[in-house]
Amino acid sequence: MINKKTIVINGFNFSTLEGFYSEIDNVLTKDIDWVTGHNLNAFRDLLRGGFGVYEYDEPIKLIWQDSHKSCLDLNLENNGQTVYQILIEIIKENEHIEFIEN
Repeated sequence: MINKKTIVINGFNFSTLEGFYSEIDNVLTKDIDWVTGHNLNAFRDLLRGGFGVYEYDEPIKLIWQDSHKSCLDLNLENNGQTVYQILIEIIKENEHIEFIEN
């Protein structure tokens, strides 16, 4: 069994999409000297790794703590899906990520 790094997104740290992107910056990047994009494409890129927290495509465990709060906060619809659903879909596209909604 591979010992995966565990990364936690804390739903109580944000209530907006912009706040979510800031939380992602905090948990998925370390020691970078530039600002990440706050959009879905940048989120996809950050999930791949290589930004100081884990290596590119390194297997990780990603836990979205208090996801029930985020589901309510990020409930704006975009093309028939909520923003929350879109973010979850993007996370699940990554085979190297073991994802847990908590």
